[in-house]
Amino acid sequence: MRQTYSGNADFPPMTRAYKDVMHVVRETGLLRRTPVFYSLVGAALLVALGGCVTGFILLGHSWFQLLIAAALGILFTQVAFLAHEAAHRQVLADGPSNFRLARILAGVVGMSYSWWDSKHTKHHGNPNMVGKDPDIEVDTISFLEKDAARSRGLVRWITRRQGWLFFPLLTLEGLNLHRLSLTHLLTQKNVKGRWTELGLITARFALILTPLFLILPLGMAFAFFGVMVAVFGVYMGASFAPNHKGMPIIAPDARLDFFSKQVRTSRNVTGGWWATVLLGGLNYQVEHHLFPSMSRLNLSRAREIVRDYCAANDVPYTETTLLRSYGIVIRHLNRVGLAARDPFDCPAAAQFGRR
Repeated sequence: MRQTYSGNADFPPMTRAYKDVMHVVRETGLLRRTPVFYSLVGAALLVALGGCVTGFILLGHSWFQLLIAAALGILFTQVAFLAHEAAHRQVLADGPSNFRLARILAGVVGMSYSWWDSKHTKHHGNPNMVGKDPDIEVDTISFLEKDAARSRGLVRWITRRQGWLFFPLLTLEGLNLHRLSLTHLLTQKNVKGRWTELGLITARFALILTPLFLILPLGMAFAFFGVMVAVFGVYMGASFAPNHKGMPIIAPDARLDFFSKQVRTSRNVTGGWWATVLLGGLNYQVEHHLFPSMSRLNLSRAREIVRDYCAANDVPYTETTLLRSYGIVIRHLNRVGLAARDPFDCPAAAQFGRR
């Protein structure tokens, strides 16, 4: 059942929790950089890109090109994971180098680093907090009942069924991310690195679209681009959805300690190393929120420390399988979507009316 926390009364005194856990983590050496690991990740991505390019050239005018398109959608999502880690200063030795790398990798994916960074920073500071976390603001999908109730027209029709439509709608999320990035770069004032990012994104699309439409027949070229963007959107959305959706919502005026706020609003995905590879380390969402600059390689060891501390201090620690997390997300979105239904369509309202 989804909970809404509105004040300090719901939480144990945990003001020292983060300091204590951080001390253990630092003493264990889990905050050290892992340059060899990220060098291997980067090399693997380059080899995969080379394989996609080679396959594209060899296949020629064949509908098997759509397999290459799907592979590129997966590859760009993995690059996005690495950009996310660079933005959190996990990859290179110093902050400026990490930020430059994150901007380049985001451009390779077709996204604006400055847009994503401003949004993601707010999310990390106040996950699932109403009015402060942009990740729960309405964007076709409503994550709060008040937003669902205000929906109108086609959006209202979607909201009523948004749990079941969530994954189909993710096929458009790749286009949405490109749109939001370009809108930010073209309309916002005082964007740091605006022209660098616009140049990177323009070069990225030129390098993809030019050979695509020169080599393949027109219909096949459009199909290739559509599959690539759709796979990218589904993979991105499916990787981020399990992290916080369906977890407790924090009232805008609540005053919570950092440790409780981060742990109670985050959900881990079990599965070990394969889940870490598949989700780019986002499967350890609790630990990532507590130690955002920690290397993906060390999150599993940090999990053991955090779990023990939560158990000793009676703090709920949530983790589940990937498939079960998707079920939770779908049920949560359907429950929120009830607010967009007319009174006679809502079972809860009908039951209330009979009393």
